[in-house]
Amino acid sequence: MSRGRLYPDTPMVGVGVLIRDGDRYLIVKRAAEPDAGLWSIPGGLVEVGERASDAAIREAKEETGLDVEIVDLLGVVDKIVRDEASRVKFHFVIVDYLAEPRGGSMKAASDALDACWVKAEELPDYELSPTLVELLRRVGIYPEG
Repeated sequence: MSRGRLYPDTPMVGVGVLIRDGDRYLIVKRAAEPDAGLWSIPGGLVEVGERASDAAIREAKEETGLDVEIVDLLGVVDKIVRDEASRVKFHFVIVDYLAEPRGGSMKAASDALDACWVKAEELPDYELSPTLVELLRRVGIYPEG
């Protein structure tokens, strides 16, 4: 039985946190697969016994140094990545939240190569993960096409 993220036996539950500060959004450049090198939002796996919203707050703090308050549930995204033989390499069910900063000091953590604040109109200038583009389009922040 595989308990790791790579070639899992069951889907893994994760969270994503779209952090909004006025007209800016915080994006992080991923250091690890899937989507290493692409820009995304802070997030990670829910721990056993942890509420998804608490995991979102914890992951935001761990990845960005920011204390956040959850203001909305944005939805659920399926992240399924298959290898060349069509085997499931990664399978995450990601619960996405909208949050706003309430304290802390923004800095990229070890699992992020970089972090920056961007306005919605600047998002197309960044190489975003496909699941982030899907989320941003669904909530009306990213242009269609």
